[in-house]
Amino acid sequence: MKIKEFLKKRKLNIIFSASAIFLMWVIWIIAYYAVRNEYIIPSFTETMKSLWECFVSSSFWISFLNTVLRTAIAFIVSFFLAALFAVIGIISKCFGLFIKPFISVFRTLPTLAVILILLCWTTPVVAPTAVTVLVLFPMIYSQINTAVSGIDGGIIDMAKVYKITEKEKLAKIYLPMIAPSILAQTGANISLGIKVMISAEVLAGTYRSLGGLMQNARLYIDMPKLTALTVVAVLMGFAVDLLFSFIGKGAFKWSRKQV
Repeated sequence: MKIKEFLKKRKLNIIFSASAIFLMWVIWIIAYYAVRNEYIIPSFTETMKSLWECFVSSSFWISFLNTVLRTAIAFIVSFFLAALFAVIGIISKCFGLFIKPFISVFRTLPTLAVILILLCWTTPVVAPTAVTVLVLFPMIYSQINTAVSGIDGGIIDMAKVYKITEKEKLAKIYLPMIAPSILAQTGANISLGIKVMISAEVLAGTYRSLGGLMQNARLYIDMPKLTALTVVAVLMGFAVDLLFSFIGKGAFKWSRKQV
């Protein structure tokens, strides 16, 4: 019953999404037949064949899991640091003003240059993770601060009147009210993390990673495999975004019920 209700509510979304995917597939087919060169645009059939070969290969799954693990580590570290600094900033306004220029610098750092610098200091395994943290950390920190600034000032004033401690305010006011917003953006953040991680792995030539497989496919001009790996990356980001979209909607629903 729930599945039927879900499909009924999102009927238009499903129809338009399916139409968009079909249109992209048609454009791919037309582009292939217009060029007729596997080294420029691979055929859909060859790409699906390469995709299947990836799925039945143990080395692909090892590379896939390595990339997923590094992305998860980078996101967790970024989220922890962003949450920690945001909490300290809530408690101490001076710290918030002090850390603001650092966040601005991190946000504007050129990713390519940072990867090259980190490759001189670290290894091709560590560099992609560090770069992903540097990209995600300022973004998540800004999102948390934006969510906090959106809290009704009357509630904060009421907490001051009743002399609620900072610890209680964090646990009973800030956290419940910003959680839905943060959850709603988590999927997009992880999807971005996947893109940054794979891009960094390609540049670093990280062994046993999706980026490393893409680099090898490029070196051997294996366009069907390169396209297949790109499809895998897109599907990863889409799946994560969709999962956290549902979680975020559930959190919003929970928040409305509490109100």
